[in-house]
Amino acid sequence: MIYLVSLIFRALNWLVSAYILLIVVYALLSWLPGGYESKFGRIIGRLVEPFLGYFNFISLGPIGFGPVVAIVVLSLVQYGIQYLGMLVLQLMI
Repeated sequence: MIYLVSLIFRALNWLVSAYILLIVVYALLSWLPGGYESKFGRIIGRLVEPFLGYFNFISLGPIGFGPVVAIVVLSLVQYGIQYLGMLVLQLMI
C-alpha cells in the first residue's frame, strides 16, 4: 500500500515537471520564426495555452512574463505535492 501511494505522488510530481518543461519549450518557440505555426508548436500550444491564459495579463511592453509566473505557480504546486506525499507516507508508517 505504501508503495502505491508513493508511486502516485511520484507520478504527480513527474507530470508537473513535464508540464513545466512544455511551458519552457513553448516559450522558447517564440524565438524561432514560425515556431508557433509548426505542427510541433500547434500541439504544444494546445496543451499549454489554456493554462498560460490565466497569466497573460502580466507584460511589460512586448515582453510577456506569463510563462515565468506559470512556472513559479507550478513549482509551488510541485512543492506542495512533495510535502503532502511526505506527510501521507509518514502517517502510513
